[in-house]
Amino acid sequence: MELENLVKLIQTVSDSDLTGFQYEENGVKLKIQKEKEQMVVSTGAAQLTTVQNVPGAQSNAVSALKSEDGPEKGKEAEGQLIKSPLVGTFYAAPSEEAAPFVAVGDHVAKGQTVAIVEAMKLMNDIECDFDGVVSEVLVKNGETVEYGQPLFRIA
Repeated sequence: MELENLVKLIQTVSDSDLTGFQYEENGVKLKIQKEKEQMVVSTGAAQLTTVQNVPGAQSNAVSALKSEDGPEKGKEAEGQLIKSPLVGTFYAAPSEEAAPFVAVGDHVAKGQTVAIVEAMKLMNDIECDFDGVVSEVLVKNGETVEYGQPLFRIA
């Protein structure tokens, strides 16, 4: 199953009233369960991740982010967010010696690679979904990121 389809599946189960879901393909088992507002995703014997699925938590996190920016700048932060499509390690550049894909002030185009998130030894390109200018980089190179975590703000 492709990563994009997996992310859509997780989001669909998360948004639904389902409390559990199992899927098996080519010997790989995927099991998603929600118990007490919590979603657990695991494959085979290895557990991938546990994601808190508390209603309103994401909007509260975004509100907290805006309120942090608001008092310092005198207004709410503007622009669109590029969010992580999966849990993994964030890399701003293709290698340690290379320059970052993008920096604050750089113009980006739709489809342009802006970072990499490594998950289970797979490198996943993070692409921009819109044109604009990078106004803020919200994570540091080498940090672990969560599903849906804002990575960049594009104005």
